[in-house]
Amino acid sequence: MSYVVITPVRDESAFLPFTIESVIRQTILPAEWIIVNDGSQDNTGEIIEQYASRHSWIRPLHLADRGFRKSGGGVVDAFNEGYAKLSPRSWDFVVKLDGDLEFAPDYFEKCLCHFGKDPRLGIGGGSISNRMPDGSDQPEKGPAFHVRGATKIYKQQCWADIAPLWAAPGWDTLDEVKANMKGWTTRTFPELSIVQHRVTGGADGMWRDRVKNGRANFICGYHPLFMLAKCVSRIASPPYVVGALGLTWGYLTGYLCRTARVDDAALIKYVRRQQLSRLSGGSTIWK
Repeated sequence: MSYVVITPVRDESAFLPFTIESVIRQTILPAEWIIVNDGSQDNTGEIIEQYASRHSWIRPLHLADRGFRKSGGGVVDAFNEGYAKLSPRSWDFVVKLDGDLEFAPDYFEKCLCHFGKDPRLGIGGGSISNRMPDGSDQPEKGPAFHVRGATKIYKQQCWADIAPLWAAPGWDTLDEVKANMKGWTTRTFPELSIVQHRVTGGADGMWRDRVKNGRANFICGYHPLFMLAKCVSRIASPPYVVGALGLTWGYLTGYLCRTARVDDAALIKYVRRQQLSRLSGGSTIWK
């Protein structure tokens, strides 16, 4: 089974070497790895070029600086630029991989084994643990069907069913929901841990990150009752109260600002049906 990797990065010079070293040590190497330098102002571009000069399967792609960090949509735009430059047209899996990760040499080998055992598995990836300032690793929690956007492995046939990615916050939930709607399964592999050196939301700050997540939930078409339950449940989780308020504000301002939702009525209907089933204790991907 062959795989190709696309890594959008912006100002990741502090952590990108961890990711590159992790990939070049893999027991199964990618057929091609395109690292997209999305207008970095640090020496990210130089780091990519240094490694590319030593490994022919690493290809740099340098984009002009747009002048700001475009939350959600920016990473998808950069991914799409990299995808358009892929040389191999015959691959089994395409991977979206962040540039601040560190993982074991057999990570991709074990991920591909999961796909080999489940023909209907369309999207998978390891579990994310955030590297905290004190050096400890804090695992992220989420529903079993959700694979963190930092590490997405798409089976070729599933990718053909769901592409392109929605270029806005919430893209990394919409892809999975759409895959499930079309009969694929999606899941995180809990035993395959990945260390994320930049804590989720670290680039935006805690408040802006929670507001962004709430806005992403609006864009994805989350049912208001499900969103209410989600916000209430977050009150007792760090950052206490403030995190829940940020989610609420991001969701409500989606209505106030007339933010465009995903242009797929069937997908929104599926999302809401799944969420209402979760609230009523029925079968759902949200579990």
